[in-house]
Amino acid sequence: MRKFIALFMLAGILFVPVFANAQDAPAAAAATEATPAAEETAASPTVVDDEIVAEEQSFHQVIKEKFIEGDPLYMTPVLICLILGLAIALERIITLNLATVNTKKLLAKIEDSLSSGGVEAAKEVTRSTKGPVASIFTQGLMRHSEGIEMVEKSIVAYGSVEMGRLEKGLVWISLFISLAPMLGFMGTVIGMIGAFDSIEAAGDISPSLVAGGIKIALLTTVAGLIVAIILQLFYNYLVSKIDSLVNDMEDASISLVDVLVKHKMTGK
Repeated sequence: MRKFIALFMLAGILFVPVFANAQDAPAAAAATEATPAAEETAASPTVVDDEIVAEEQSFHQVIKEKFIEGDPLYMTPVLICLILGLAIALERIITLNLATVNTKKLLAKIEDSLSSGGVEAAKEVTRSTKGPVASIFTQGLMRHSEGIEMVEKSIVAYGSVEMGRLEKGLVWISLFISLAPMLGFMGTVIGMIGAFDSIEAAGDISPSLVAGGIKIALLTTVAGLIVAIILQLFYNYLVSKIDSLVNDMEDASISLVDVLVKHKMTGK
């Protein structure tokens, strides 16, 4: 369900400019019809119209043109890396934000429950709270009767499991960060090979012969680097978010052990 939501959000981001252009088209047509007749007598109407069209060209249209000029055969794999990488990154962002809890508030609730209802009441609090910190607390409380050492070992072991779950999907984002520039460089090499094949076939070096191949080479390289940069930003944000959650888990685990010792809830 979370992945579906992330993909839905990504599709909205990609297609909003298209819908915006479709809505702007009738307004642009109406504005053109309402132009005074005096403007039609300008000295160079064609040149002015071309300049206006060039200025009004949207970012989405420019990207689409460059995608076509770079050859969809080489640009499509780079675009797929971007879409999949963003989908995974958005799903991870949503998951990590949902996993974030106020550990101080949770510890206060657990301590109150231990004072009023014992360990079972504290377990109810942790089980009703989402997130890795609450899951670790539940595991620690379940081993309270086996002694403080077993509580600590249980917290450490289950903490490693929760950390692995938090890092789920990062390896795929890292893969797309590495793969996108490689695909771009592959398009570069293929484009340069095509340019030299044209020179060899013509027996002469002409700018018009090599321009197409060199343009494909440069556009695919730029596309791959842009995708890698975008995904790298998301990757670094996710790593910092996971580090923050892990630190909270470690601090909260130490606090839980202290609370159990304080209330003498551990076995001898």
